[in-house]
Amino acid sequence: MTRSAADVGAGLAPARPARPIAPGERIHVVGIAGAGASAAALLARAAGAIVDGCDPGAPSQYTPALESAGIAIAASHDPAHVTPDLDRLAVTKALTAINPDHPELVAARGHGVAVEAWQQVVADAASGKRLVAVAGTHGKSTTSGWLVHALGVAGRDPSAFVGALLPAVQGAPPSTARSGWGDDFVVEADEYAGNFDPYRPDVAILTSVEWDHPDVFADVDAVLDAFERWLRAATAGGRRTTLVANVSDRGVDRLVRERLADWAGLVVRVSIDDETTSAAIRARVVAEEPAGTTIELTGLDDADGDVPRTARLPTAGRHNVANAVCVAGAARVLGIPGAAIVAGLETFPGIGRRLERKGEAGGVVVYDDYGHHPSAIRATLAALRQREPGRHVWAAYEPLTYHRTAALLEEFAAVLATADGVAVADIWAGRDPDTSIASAEKLADAVRARRPGLAVGAPGSPEMTADWLARRVRPGDAVLVMGGGRSYRIGEILLELLGGAA
Repeated sequence: MTRSAADVGAGLAPARPARPIAPGERIHVVGIAGAGASAAALLARAAGAIVDGCDPGAPSQYTPALESAGIAIAASHDPAHVTPDLDRLAVTKALTAINPDHPELVAARGHGVAVEAWQQVVADAASGKRLVAVAGTHGKSTTSGWLVHALGVAGRDPSAFVGALLPAVQGAPPSTARSGWGDDFVVEADEYAGNFDPYRPDVAILTSVEWDHPDVFADVDAVLDAFERWLRAATAGGRRTTLVANVSDRGVDRLVRERLADWAGLVVRVSIDDETTSAAIRARVVAEEPAGTTIELTGLDDADGDVPRTARLPTAGRHNVANAVCVAGAARVLGIPGAAIVAGLETFPGIGRRLERKGEAGGVVVYDDYGHHPSAIRATLAALRQREPGRHVWAAYEPLTYHRTAALLEEFAAVLATADGVAVADIWAGRDPDTSIASAEKLADAVRARRPGLAVGAPGSPEMTADWLARRVRPGDAVLVMGGGRSYRIGEILLELLGGAA
C-alpha cells in the first residue's frame, strides 16, 4: 500500500521557513542514535540549544559524537522526557507513521510542545547561511561529503549535515554533522515523504531521479512530482535558486526538460561522457584503474572556456564520476576557482559506508557500502571489480524495508546474480509495519532462479550471515557488504572470524 507524505508525517508540525535556533532553547530528539537525528542534535547544540535525546537502539555508530559533545542519551523512550518547559520535540517522520500514539508524542501534544521533523532543526541551524542542498535518488551522501571536503580545501570551512559519517575533525569522533565558521551550509536533502521540505536552498544539486520508496511513491512520476514541488517551493516569493542538474541521468534530464522549463530558478547542467549536451561542465572518463578514475573536466573556468582539466579521482565507479561532476558544478556556482575544485576532487578521503574498505584477514578483503537499491548495488559491484580486479566477489546484502524488497524483487535478484556468491541477510524493517510481503528467503530463491548453481544463502541475522560467509570464503576473495540497518556488522564480524582486520 502506498501512503501519502501527509499520512507519514501525521502529527508533525508542517515544514515552515527556517528561523535561527535561540540560545538556551530546549530540544528533545527522539531516535537520537540515527544518522540524521544525531546530526540535528549536534547542530542544535553548536547553535546554543540545550539538547538531549532518547533511543532504545543506542549505542550506534553515531552516538560517540553525541557523547563527546556532552549530549545526554537515554536508552529507552519515556513520556517523562517531555516536560512543559521543552521548546520542541524533534523526531523522524517514520516514527509518526509506525506509531502515531508513541508515548512521547502523546506527552508532547498534552503539554503543547511542538513536534517537528528533525530536518526542521537542521534547517533552523542553517538559518542565515548559504544553503546548498544535495538531492537525488542515489549519490546524495557521497556528493554532499565530497562538496564539504572541496569547500574545505578551498578555505571555506562549511557547516553540514551528511547522511554518512564524515572524517573526524580535531580529535572529535566521526559524525554526520559539521559546524564551521564559513557562510556555506551543505545538507543532504532526502525526498522520502517530503523530508526535504524544510530546506529552501540557494543552490540545489540533483544527482539522479529513479523510482524508490515504493511505500510513498507509486511510480517514477510520483518521484518527479516530489522533486518538482520542492524546487518550485524553493523559488517561492521571488527567491533565486540555482539548480546543478546531472542531465546524464535520464530522470534528471526528464525533470529539467519536461517539468522545469518555466521554473523561476537558474539551471546549470553537468554531465559525463556526452559532448553533444548543452551541459556547462562535462566530465570525460580517461582511465579506470584500481587506484581510482582519471577524468577530464571542461567548463570549470570562464577564462579557459573548454580547455580540459585533468582530475585523478581517488574513487572507483562511473557513478562516482557523476558525483564528482555534480561537486564540480556546485563548487563553480559557489565561486571556487577551477584549480581548487580539482584539488578538492583529487583529495577526497571518502565517507563512511560508501565502498569503504574495512580490512583484510585470511587473504579476504572486506568492503562496506550503504547500497540498498538495485541501481546502487549494480554501480557498487562494478566499482568493487574496478578496485579489486580478478577477485571472486561475494555480495552480502541486508535488504532495507519490506516494501522496497517486494516491489523490486526481480531487479534485486538480477543484479545480485552478477556476483560470484550471494548472502541475503534478514530484511531490516525500518519504517515498515507489514513484514509479510517479502523475505530474505524469497529474494535468495529469485537469485538462484537467475543463476542455478550460484552459491546463494539466506542465513538469517547479520551475525549468522557473517558466520555463513566465514565458512565459505577463500583467500583471494572479496566481500562486499551492502544495505541499511545492522548490515555494517556483517563485515566487522566476518573480519573477526577470519582472524582480524589488517
